[in-house]
Amino acid sequence: MSGHPVDSAISQRLADLALAVVVGALVVTVAALDPDTTALDYGLLVVSSAALAFHRAIPLVVLAVATASGAAYVLHAHPGPLGALSVFAAVHLTSQSGQRGWAAGAGAVFLAAYATTGPTVQAAVEKTGLLAGWFVCAVVTGLAGRNWQAYLRQTEQRALEAERTREEAALRRAGEERLRIARELHDSLTHSISIVKLQAGVAVHLARKRGEEVPPALLAIQEAGGEAMRELRATLEILRTDEPTGSPALLVERARAAGLAVELNVTGEECALPAPLDRAVYRIVQESLTNAARHAGPAKVQVELVYNKDDLSIRVDDDGAARPDCPPQPGHGLTGMRERVAALGGTLQTGPREEGGFSVRAELPLGAGESA
Repeated sequence: MSGHPVDSAISQRLADLALAVVVGALVVTVAALDPDTTALDYGLLVVSSAALAFHRAIPLVVLAVATASGAAYVLHAHPGPLGALSVFAAVHLTSQSGQRGWAAGAGAVFLAAYATTGPTVQAAVEKTGLLAGWFVCAVVTGLAGRNWQAYLRQTEQRALEAERTREEAALRRAGEERLRIARELHDSLTHSISIVKLQAGVAVHLARKRGEEVPPALLAIQEAGGEAMRELRATLEILRTDEPTGSPALLVERARAAGLAVELNVTGEECALPAPLDRAVYRIVQESLTNAARHAGPAKVQVELVYNKDDLSIRVDDDGAARPDCPPQPGHGLTGMRERVAALGGTLQTGPREEGGFSVRAELPLGAGESA
């Protein structure tokens, strides 16, 4: 996997500087062994070596500077083959960047200058022939390095694609398992709870018809059966739904249609959200409205979404029956909401308001879920 872009850029920059320093140190050290080396020679060597530090940004300019400086140096100082090291490196790096024609041309120009430094024609041909082999290797290894990097990128891309495929298969299997569980719950628990609720209702009806006092336990069974049926239906709906279908605005419209007084305010610049973050926003608003409908009584609900630069703020307030001196016990809905927010690196605050009613406030970073 690729590292952080900033860290990668810093590492590449340090590697380029290290290359320039090492090459410069080598050619200057070799030149220092020659007592005839002048300040001009040192200056040309330093320029040709220092240019290598910028080969990623301006490869052709670096090649031109290194070749011109190196050619001037060999024409003035008549050094051995190691005097061509900085030009050799520039040719290799330029070839690796994809400019093999320019790299070969620069190598030919430098070899032509180097050939004039031989004391005889035969010596010049021998020296230049050996160095020409180096430059051919520089061009070839540069091309090989470029092809190797392309192969690594393709391999990494295939690995990422395989990972995405595995994740999609896992999600599909999880969805199939949820549907199986939903069918089992529907076929078993729904029928049993319906029978209990029906029998309790019949018993209550008969007791009232005979003018008898209905036992509190029987009323509790009837009420618990109805509540269990509603909870089970809500659970089945969640199990059968892989992704949230709609938006917070649609949730608000549904709540209004069900008789809940809800207002929605959206501020800031809306933007497309990563799938995990979009699901979290949907579920938070959905659970908040569900809790308000169940526990707040005839209350007004205010839903507010604020798109900030770095995060998304969700706030759902109602003016229902909740009081600070009697906080409600957190149920599975609030616990699941908290776990979902924590998984995305956000924060969640829930509880009664000072002025009465209940408040849900969530802060989610906008980048949450992008690497999931």
